[in-house]
Amino acid sequence: MGCSSSKTVRNSNETLATASKVTSAPTHDDEFIEAVVCQETDIGENQMKQVELGEGKVLLVRQNGKLSAIGSKCSHYGAMLVTGALGEGRVRCPWHGACFNVETGDIEDFPGMDSLPCYRVTVGDTGEVKVRAKRSELATNKRTRVMAKRESQDERTYVVIGGGPSGATCAETLRQEGFTGRVVLINKEPCLPYDRIKVSKTMDMNLEKCLLRTQQFYDDSEIEVMLGTEVTQLDGAGRELTLDNGYKIRFDKAYIATGSKPRRPPIEGASDLRNVCVLRTAEDAKEVNGQLGPEKKVVILGTSFIGLEAAAYCVGKVAKVTVIGRGAIPLKESFGDAIGKRVMDLFQEKGVEFVMHSGITRCIGEAGAVKQVELSDGTLLDADICIFGIGSTLYTEFLQNSGITVNRNGSVNTDQYLETNLTGVYVGGDIANAPVLSNEGQQATIGHYPLAQYHGRIAALNMLGKSTPLKAVPFFWTVLFGKSFRYCGYGTPEEVIIEGDLEALKFVAFYIGKAGRVIGMSSCQRDPVVAQFAEYSSQGKVLHKADLSPNPLAWLPAQS
Repeated sequence: MGCSSSKTVRNSNETLATASKVTSAPTHDDEFIEAVVCQETDIGENQMKQVELGEGKVLLVRQNGKLSAIGSKCSHYGAMLVTGALGEGRVRCPWHGACFNVETGDIEDFPGMDSLPCYRVTVGDTGEVKVRAKRSELATNKRTRVMAKRESQDERTYVVIGGGPSGATCAETLRQEGFTGRVVLINKEPCLPYDRIKVSKTMDMNLEKCLLRTQQFYDDSEIEVMLGTEVTQLDGAGRELTLDNGYKIRFDKAYIATGSKPRRPPIEGASDLRNVCVLRTAEDAKEVNGQLGPEKKVVILGTSFIGLEAAAYCVGKVAKVTVIGRGAIPLKESFGDAIGKRVMDLFQEKGVEFVMHSGITRCIGEAGAVKQVELSDGTLLDADICIFGIGSTLYTEFLQNSGITVNRNGSVNTDQYLETNLTGVYVGGDIANAPVLSNEGQQATIGHYPLAQYHGRIAALNMLGKSTPLKAVPFFWTVLFGKSFRYCGYGTPEEVIIEGDLEALKFVAFYIGKAGRVIGMSSCQRDPVVAQFAEYSSQGKVLHKADLSPNPLAWLPAQS
C-alpha cells in the first residue's frame, strides 16, 4: 500500500479532527483501521507531525505540497522520528542516524534492517486528513521488504564474503532488488549475523535476541548461509573462491566485507595466559562476562571506545577497573582535549582508575592464568582479567595474489560505486578505502557500524547494475554511564568550538578543519543536532566557522 494524498468527498455526517486527536469514528475491520487524524492546516510545508491512529501512532510528513504517512519510530532502537531530522525526501533518526524514505518508508541509511510501514493518506474537501493502516503494521512499526525468489534458470552466483552487518545487508538487498540467481553468504563466525555493537557495551548479551535475521528468514529468502567457514583464497581471474573446508565456489560477482580483528600486541605472556582477552565477537563478550565477579580486578589496555565501553560495563561488577593509556586523555582523536578530559572525569567519578602515559610490557601468570601486569615504568598491577582495546587490523590476507590491489594497511581502494580494480568485485565496511561525501569525496577507511551497512546496500545496487554512487556521511555514537555521545563527520580538526555546558555534559562541539570548514560535529544531550548536521552534510551543504557566529545553531531549520 503506497503513501498518497488525494482529495475525497467527505460524508456530511463526518466529524472533523483537530490537532492529533481522533474525534471521528474510525472505520474498523479485521485487518485495517482508518480514521481522521488531524486537519490539513495542522501541518505545514517541510514539517513532521506525529498523530494517533487507533492504538498506534503514525508520522505525517508534508513535502512539496504532498502528505505522506509512515511508521512513527525508527526500526533500529525505536526512537521517535518526529524528534529527528527531516531531509529532502527522508527522515533521519535522532539517535543513530538511520534514514527512511518519507513516501515509501524504505530504509536508505543505517543502522537497522527493517523498513517502516507506509500508510494511505487522503484529504477531504474541507481539509480533514484521513489515514488507513494495517493493524499489524501499526503494532510492529516495522516492514520487511518483499524478497525475490530464486529462479532455476538464473545461473548467476553472487557471493558475499563476511557475515557482519555489511555482508548481511548486501545479501538481503540483492533479494529485495530483484536478484533471482544464487546468493551465498559466507561467515567465518559460527553464528548468524548479529548486532555487534553490543559486544563491548552489553557483555551479557543474548545472542539469539541480537541476531539481525533468523535462519528461517534466510531460508525463506533462499540465501545460502555458510557459517564457521573462512575464504582462504580468491582467484580473480578464474572467478573462484577456495574455502577452509576445501570447498570451491565459482562466482559471477562478489562483495567482500570481512571486517577487522582486534590487535594483540607482542607482549610477553599475552598469548599464553587465560583471561587475556579482546572484544570483537559475541564469544569474546561471553568469555569476559563469565569471568567477572565482585572480587575480580580488571585491567584494560587502551582508551578507545571499545576500552572505555568495557570499563563502563565492568566497573560496577568487580572490585577494581584500571584503564591504561599511552596518551594524556582518552578519546582525544575522536572528540578533542576538552571533551576527552570531561569523559575521563566522568569515569573517575564512577570509580574507574586511569594510568596514562603508560603501557603494558608483560603479563604475569599463575597456573596458566594472568595474575599481574607490568607497566612501562615497572609498576605491577594485580589483574584477574586483562582486556586489550588498542585498535584492529583488517581481514584481507586472503586477497594476496587475487588480482585485487591491497594497500599496506590492509584496506582496499574502491571507486564511488564500491567496485575494486577487479571488475565485478566490490568491497565495503572496515576494509574499504572508499569516497566519503562529507570528506569532499576523498577516500577514507572508516570502521563504523552504520557506514558498513550502508556500504552493503550500495554495493548490492551496483552489483545489480543499478548505478548508485556513495553519498557517505559517517555517523557513530557511544553510551557511557547512560550519557549518549554522537558524532558525525570525518577528519582531523585544527580547532574545536564547544557550545553549551560541558561540565553538565549538555553540549554541541564543532570540529573546524582547514580553511575554516566544519568537518565534524559531536553532542551530548542535545539531540537531534548531530542528526541534523548529518542530513545537512548529505545534501552537499558545507558549514564554515564564520557561519557559527554569532549564533552557532543558526544553520538549523526553523522549528515549527
